[in-house]
Amino acid sequence: MNTNPIPASNEEQAQDIRYFSPRGIFRGLVITILGFLIFLLGARPSFFGLDRSPVIGFVQLSFITIGLGILCLGGYFCLKAVWKDRAISIAADIGVRMVATGYVIAAFCVMADVFGFGSQVFPSVPYFGPIQAGGVMVGQGIISVGFLLLIPFNSRPNKAA
Repeated sequence: MNTNPIPASNEEQAQDIRYFSPRGIFRGLVITILGFLIFLLGARPSFFGLDRSPVIGFVQLSFITIGLGILCLGGYFCLKAVWKDRAISIAADIGVRMVATGYVIAAFCVMADVFGFGSQVFPSVPYFGPIQAGGVMVGQGIISVGFLLLIPFNSRPNKAA
């Protein structure tokens, strides 16, 4: 409760209205874009002029997995900055766990042949088939639902006394 009889200046009022951290959002977006570029490098190396083989190899699968992980991390940092001074809701906690679960599902589907439970055994050329692609899409769908749960709807920041 403000006991000061002098009204707050416009700058102080603007500071109270800001419900997010712009610097944190910027950092999260930079990390997200970096993750997307790494993911894109693994998924479509021809966009960067690096396509040397008609098959998808271990390095491409690794870049897809790492890029998706960095993309999820950047999205988490960005949405965490939107919460700023507010208490995280239970739905947001569930959303964080859904993002992590979706990433694990997508990563295991991408690396199924490398881990030995895919259609090919690792010493041969890894095969990224339609079942694996479907598993990655399911994982990405779970990630997107998790990010939707991380959005703060109708919550107000905590006011310090």
